[in-house]
Amino acid sequence: MATRKTKRSATPAALAACACVQDLEAIAKRRLTKAVYDYFAGGAEDERTLIGNREAFHKVFIRPRALVDVSRIDIATTALGTPITMPVMVAPTAYQRMAHRDGELATARAAGEAGTLMVASTIATYSLEEIAKVATGPLWFQLYVQPDRSISRDLARRAEAAGYRALCLTVDTPQLGQRERDVHNQFALPPGIRMMNFEGNRSVMPRTPAGGSAFAAYASSLLDPTLTWDAIAWLRSETKLPIVVKGIISGEDAALAVQAGAAAVVVSNHGGRQLDACEPTLAALPNVVEAVAGRVEVYLDGGVRRGTDIIKAIALGARAVLVGRPVVWGLAAGGKAGVQRALEMLRAELVLAMTLAGCPSLRSIGPGTVVRA
Repeated sequence: MATRKTKRSATPAALAACACVQDLEAIAKRRLTKAVYDYFAGGAEDERTLIGNREAFHKVFIRPRALVDVSRIDIATTALGTPITMPVMVAPTAYQRMAHRDGELATARAAGEAGTLMVASTIATYSLEEIAKVATGPLWFQLYVQPDRSISRDLARRAEAAGYRALCLTVDTPQLGQRERDVHNQFALPPGIRMMNFEGNRSVMPRTPAGGSAFAAYASSLLDPTLTWDAIAWLRSETKLPIVVKGIISGEDAALAVQAGAAAVVVSNHGGRQLDACEPTLAALPNVVEAVAGRVEVYLDGGVRRGTDIIKAIALGARAVLVGRPVVWGLAAGGKAGVQRALEMLRAELVLAMTLAGCPSLRSIGPGTVVRA
């Protein structure tokens, strides 16, 4: 399977002509094969959660304040004490070399130049050390605890040695969701695309079935359906890095994450790729924020496409958001320059939205900034 159609990256002029991240998606869709585009774009089953993540933002409106001095807009913040220039971070996304030959290396460089943080995926197509070597900004490492915990222990220790600043433990994937686009396309990794963090480990070799989604078959073999909250204590005993728990939707689980020693939680439903009909992340956010009661930082991913989305998430209690698909669309459209363009547009939209809403700083955004439809 080819990773892309025979089209060159978008020219600088074409990237500059993009008005929003949706324009980058249109370019990416033209460049990628249907199977690869569907892998990145698709969700589970009927894709109601995928759609719901976006619709949730459409049900919240901003209440602008007038006659506020907005001559200077401050969007800088921190994530677990690390300064970032905006409340937008790069979410972990697998197999980025399917989007562009430079894959995660281009994304890491672009995130660093944007002054923000990248979360590198366990299932990356460059090793965590290769990503760290080129990164100019802070990194977190996303981790699945696998049935063979020695593999996860090794990854955690490698990430710590390479300078990653946190481990982002994904907890919403005891088994892979049914991604029907991948089944229809009989999705398999294109030639030359490999999980580089597992190179040389024969126990993590992909198994390719005769039909269906080959990816689903071997990705599921990396997941541990017996995992419980004890895994956080185990992971904390294996690393000095703070643990960020990603995949929280309920307030009850948020409280358990705090109790287990998490440093932060990410309100996430895996971009609508796991349980279909799951609650949208923006709708779930207030309950999670209430449950943690300021004890840990709360982030949100899923459905963020506009600067106004970022305001809404912050107003409802998120410290920052993570974006995945917008970054992949930028990567597919133009490599590092495309990722830079995606982050640049989100930054510019956020500054403009805050200006028009009468919010000169992130601190000025609060529950009164928004109203539900």
